[in-house]
Amino acid sequence: MASSKSVVIAALVANGAIAVLKFVGFLLTGSAAMLSETYHSISDTGNQVFLLIGIRYGQREATRGHPFGYGKAQFFYSFLVSVLLFGIAGWESAKHGYNALVHHHTVGAGQSVTLLGQTFPPVYVNYAVLVGAILFEGYAFKKAYTSMKLEIERREWSGFREAFRKTSNVTTLTALTEDTIALAGAGIALLGIFLSRWLGNPMYDAGAALLIGFMLMGFAVALAWENKRLLLGESLPEEEEDKLRAMLDEWDGVTGIIDFRTVYFGPDRLIVTADVAFDPTLDTGEIDERITDIEDGMFDANDHIKKVYIEPEVQAETASRSVV
Repeated sequence: MASSKSVVIAALVANGAIAVLKFVGFLLTGSAAMLSETYHSISDTGNQVFLLIGIRYGQREATRGHPFGYGKAQFFYSFLVSVLLFGIAGWESAKHGYNALVHHHTVGAGQSVTLLGQTFPPVYVNYAVLVGAILFEGYAFKKAYTSMKLEIERREWSGFREAFRKTSNVTTLTALTEDTIALAGAGIALLGIFLSRWLGNPMYDAGAALLIGFMLMGFAVALAWENKRLLLGESLPEEEEDKLRAMLDEWDGVTGIIDFRTVYFGPDRLIVTADVAFDPTLDTGEIDERITDIEDGMFDANDHIKKVYIEPEVQAETASRSVV
């Protein structure tokens, strides 16, 4: 949790400063790509605020009304980020880019800028801001990348594609996605502005704005879809659940698994429930000992497991084993 929070705070500081600088660049040049990037950075800053609210809210203690705590708050706020912020920013960016394409908006409008005794075209401000944005976003991206890479190695996943589909750490996932888009967006804007200036054709700048908008909307849909699976109550990935099931099935005194379920109730917070058939020769005290041992074994097998509920079922040894 501390790692996720530091990732979000790093991105918040970077994006807040960059949003202001990009807006200054837009005011000086009227660049459609710079306005798109301003929308982008404002949405990114809002993202971090929502994610921090989710982290804080998710740390609240369990209550009678919420017996498993508020961990799913992070799923909700991450979903909100993808729909409200990425979606709106993407739409506004694409709309402005389209309008600039239709009306052949000129890049670099405005008087020359004087700074430290040097006078230069205002478009140079855009270059400086975007290069600075790439450097700052690169720092935030590195923190999010490192955090996600550690989880991939710990969970033995094949790579980021599998992590995107399976991770329950939506805070880091959202930050990593956001930082990736931010780097790509700044690069696209820089290229579009440079080509428009070099070739004297404003279409490149407008096209960059439109592309940034489409990219934001596309990732908004992808993030919303990934958060939906957790909001609806997703289980542990099948191969990891099968390992737990096999461990339980082979436990001394267990003759069958009547039912076995897992579900996330927060980032890296998992509930395991099972109806288990025990050897009918075991007395109540021995079954209780077996259940305690099973619970301890589950906790050791997967550090995401926070709650284990075993319901004993005494039946013959011929019971059907490993039934879902």
